[in-house]
Amino acid sequence: MRPSVKTPLPGPKAQELLARGEKVLSPSYVRPYPFVPAKGHGVFLEDMDGNVFLDFMAGIAVNTTGYAHPKVLEAVRAQAERFAHVCFSDFTHEPTLSLAERLVAKVGGGYRVFFGNSGTEGIEAAIKLVRHHTGRPYLLAFTGAFHGRSLGALSLTASKSAYRKGFGPLLPGVVHVPFPNPFRPPLGASPKDVGDAVLAHLEHLFATILPPEEVAAFFLEPIQGEGGYVLPPEGFLPRLKALLERHGILLVADEVQTGAGRTGRFLALEHEGVEADVYVLAKGLASGYPLSALLFREELGSWRPGAHGTTFGGQAVAAAAAHATLDLLEGGLMENAKEVGGFLLLELKEMQRRFPFLGDVRGRGLMIGLDFGSPEEPRPDLRDKAQRLAFEKGLLTLAAGPSALRLAPPLVLSREEAAMGLEILEEVFRSL
Repeated sequence: MRPSVKTPLPGPKAQELLARGEKVLSPSYVRPYPFVPAKGHGVFLEDMDGNVFLDFMAGIAVNTTGYAHPKVLEAVRAQAERFAHVCFSDFTHEPTLSLAERLVAKVGGGYRVFFGNSGTEGIEAAIKLVRHHTGRPYLLAFTGAFHGRSLGALSLTASKSAYRKGFGPLLPGVVHVPFPNPFRPPLGASPKDVGDAVLAHLEHLFATILPPEEVAAFFLEPIQGEGGYVLPPEGFLPRLKALLERHGILLVADEVQTGAGRTGRFLALEHEGVEADVYVLAKGLASGYPLSALLFREELGSWRPGAHGTTFGGQAVAAAAAHATLDLLEGGLMENAKEVGGFLLLELKEMQRRFPFLGDVRGRGLMIGLDFGSPEEPRPDLRDKAQRLAFEKGLLTLAAGPSALRLAPPLVLSREEAAMGLEILEEVFRSL
């Protein structure tokens, strides 16, 4: 199969459906381009008009195993025939219990699990957990971070002020620290010393306005997602963890987008040799079925029965999909993400030499960001044009951060399919 666009976009059937949506859907929905999916297979999606697209966005890094994977379909069908839902907050059942056991084993033991439906729900649960356990009121997060859009999670989110506009006052006690972005360093730092500058800034906050003994936790993405697919400098995260430990501050790793094998390891923090006190997983964990998992160290589980709950979290069909997803990750998809992602990154860096408007090419595994413009002058206009041109040529991508294009295909992507995407990107960049 190859990308094939046979009609003007959107086609007539897609136009009809989009027009219907204009009459009944919330205006808060975002539509980066007029794509209307009808069915998918592997890493390809077909729209309502029969146009075929190569998917390099995976429903925002959700569809780990692509579309209609037979093993996921088999697991979902088998569980749906048994039962779809009995509230796991009240009644223990398979396959959700064994999924908890499996996730705990993947982080080395010594953790407990609370299931929800989405990454945002996982973050909300984490906020309650760390405040309840520590009795401390303050929370830390990075600028550029995206942790969700419900009120507590939004208080941590700092990737776009537009997300927060009109919703204040938000959760009190949240303090943001500049993220050590090597491409666009904050605090007047250079790319080489940006990590030092951020840690010094944090120490300055502790000395002047923020008593560290009153900080419950630092929430962070090991690689910033919506903020632009930005990696911190090598060695920064272990140094940050050491600083937090000196003050008894918990580390909450938002692995919603980075986890479930996307970076070539099950958790992105594994690349840094860092262990978190709390992990939040979602997105790719169940290959498109709604599921999040909050993993926290056993000693943090001091909240009482009923202190937190959910009706649908840990739903049995979603848990079955997660088991199938983990089987496939352990059976080679993580290694594939590492290998094919490495191939893509290498080829894109070579492309960067030919197209100077690509200011930065960065990533890990199948989580790659292309940043348009220079450190001093982001070019969101070029990024947006590239996204639209790619769509018109049969490649689905998504924007992230001020000026980045993110590539997050399903982890079943083959080298040959990756090469198809590179061909389209080459055409796009030549058009720019």
